[in-house]
Amino acid sequence: MLAANTNSPVQAYQSIDLQSRVETASPHRLIQLMMERALARIGLASKQVQEGNMHDKGNNISGAISIIGGLQASLNHKGDASIAENFDALYSYMTRRLLEANLQNDASKLDEVAGLMRELKEAWDAIADGSEGQVHA
Repeated sequence: MLAANTNSPVQAYQSIDLQSRVETASPHRLIQLMMERALARIGLASKQVQEGNMHDKGNNISGAISIIGGLQASLNHKGDASIAENFDALYSYMTRRLLEANLQNDASKLDEVAGLMRELKEAWDAIADGSEGQVHA
């Protein structure tokens, strides 16, 4: 019980900080925040596989899948449909690999998805905030 109380102020601060960032973020920044959060959850899950912490691993993988689902839902299919379809397929692939990683306790699959997400995030980060929305949002 003591450990839970020790983390409560930190978790409360993180929750408030994230909520504040989300409320003031542009659509471009929201995508960045989602990608950052997915990467954080995948990283935690990878560490938890190594530690044998299956409960928290499952929760973090589930959270990452949820975030990727949000990214997938934010795709703009009205613009360049072929680009949106490619991203849609990539997000579906990432989701499948995360499910496999969870079932098989395979950190290498988590690392693969993290690498793909990092590449996407680097490309998204390179887009100036003012030119947002071609594929997402």
